[in-house]
Amino acid sequence: MKKTPLYEKHIQLNGKIVDFGGWYLPVEYSGIIPEHEAVRTKAGIFDVSHMGEITVKGEDAEKYLQMVLTNDISVLNNNQIAYTTMCYPHGGVVDDLLVYKYNNEDYLLVVNASNTQKDFEWLNENLYGNTEILNVSENYALIALQGPLAQTILQKVTKKDLKEIEFYNFSDNVNIGNINTLLSRTGYTGEDGFELYFDSNLAEEMWDLLLEVGKDNGLIPAGLGARDTLRFEAS
Repeated sequence: MKKTPLYEKHIQLNGKIVDFGGWYLPVEYSGIIPEHEAVRTKAGIFDVSHMGEITVKGEDAEKYLQMVLTNDISVLNNNQIAYTTMCYPHGGVVDDLLVYKYNNEDYLLVVNASNTQKDFEWLNENLYGNTEILNVSENYALIALQGPLAQTILQKVTKKDLKEIEFYNFSDNVNIGNINTLLSRTGYTGEDGFELYFDSNLAEEMWDLLLEVGKDNGLIPAGLGARDTLRFEAS
């Protein structure tokens, strides 16, 4: 069993911890319904640090991803994101994932937690040309801030004009408080929101900062249960 860098925060907040694909994660804090409603009407904060991150770099990075992914990655602009799948030769799905494009030679793949090692091995087995891949999952913490007031809350702690970041786009090296962050306008809740990637050693600092600046806007922590009900409702 693995723990995210925010495990102790979940315990302090009386989160109900469950086994989620080999990770200790909170299924709820105050209850699935109030957490669901908070995200729909105000905002919720989720720990999704269990997700995996894999970098793909090199002059053949785009050609390589075109071979292993089902979507046409070449149509992406820099700082744009695509949701796609990675398949076996017979058509079975290895995993579904997000592709973050910095440029034609630099990408970040965000994969499902339980599949991270399997995905990394598959990518290695099919490596092409001048391309280097690294599993950097241990370096990142990942927090999702979701809800109609997400931008209002986040704007309090950054000089970056968040209106500039469109849906399924990202901006790197954004200071949230004093924390250097990759900030994307993504999420699975059906609401506006952001996902924040940053140094895993700063996870508790970021978590506390967001909850503090968001408390007057009704921000509360939300668990796996609300994440699922929100996602189901959105679909």
